[in-house]
Amino acid sequence: MKTILWGLLIPFIGTAAGAACVFFLKKDLKAGVQRALTGFAAGVMVAASIWSLIVPAIEQCSDQGRWAFLPAFLGFWLGILFLLLLDHIIPHLHRSIDHADQVEGPKAKLNRTIMMVLAVTLHNIPEGMAVGVVYAGLRAGSANITAGGALALALGIAIQNFPEGAIISMPLYAEGKSKRKSFWLGVLSGAVEPVFGGLTVMIASLVVPAMPYLLSFAAGAMLYVVVEELIPEMSSGEHSNIGVLFFAVGFSLMMALDVALG
Repeated sequence: MKTILWGLLIPFIGTAAGAACVFFLKKDLKAGVQRALTGFAAGVMVAASIWSLIVPAIEQCSDQGRWAFLPAFLGFWLGILFLLLLDHIIPHLHRSIDHADQVEGPKAKLNRTIMMVLAVTLHNIPEGMAVGVVYAGLRAGSANITAGGALALALGIAIQNFPEGAIISMPLYAEGKSKRKSFWLGVLSGAVEPVFGGLTVMIASLVVPAMPYLLSFAAGAMLYVVVEELIPEMSSGEHSNIGVLFFAVGFSLMMALDVALG
């Protein structure tokens, strides 16, 4: 149980550590740095979705022969559609910030702050679910999920969350928030991860046969976030190849972690 608890907390610690950058770094992040951090985060999430979620989901259904892909296929699409629904309910980062930037005054700044934190909080839900479902599989004794593989996923998402915490806290400080408030808003954006991770562990433990669907559901949700939010961010403006290079760094690092620890 202690292993699961730490596994759920590791990604949250990554977010908090990133948010703490506001106490040590300059008032804002350069555009190139933001693209690099976003690209790195996207690479980690794509690799985690493949090696830690989709591949184990297919391997768990290997006894189904040529249809072994079907649970992963269905779960993946459920994850995509779930995030698509949430994206319509809660405005995502691009629309929220673009709208706030067109309006001046304290209210616009407040809206921008709220929407930025909401967008990243929404972004973190599937990550918490991904860690939760992997640790639920470990708890259930799934032969395709090892303690090392589960730890690799938690560490990979924590690494991805570090720049994410900085991307939230530092722009908020640049907009006039105090360092302390900017830090806590950055931390708050990651608090949903252990909450949804814990809920997923409890639910998944009750429906062990559905594990392949849950693993691929989390993968679909994470990849939706990558394509909808992170890739446009890392590709915007000049020198977009910085984002691509750091995408490759994040992808290869997560791949190495998963194989080395799995």
